[in-house]
Amino acid sequence: MSGSTLISVRVSDNIAQRLAELADATERSKSYLMEQALEEFIAHQEWQVKAIQQGIRQADTGKLVEHKEALKVLNKWGKR
Repeated sequence: MSGSTLISVRVSDNIAQRLAELADATERSKSYLMEQALEEFIAHQEWQVKAIQQGIRQADTGKLVEHKEALKVLNKWGKR
């Protein structure tokens, strides 16, 4: 088992209430739910930062796509 560190964070009353209700409904501790939420958030942010850095490196080396080509790909994804 790895170690743990206490982190204190201030949240709105609304977030605190929702967290407490979720903890009750799932029979999980608030600490467990917060750790899960932070893990997902951090993993997403790490992925996003890596993707941006990769894009910057590609742009710096001239690996770019014309705007029309990018739109063709994006249009295949559909509209929201």
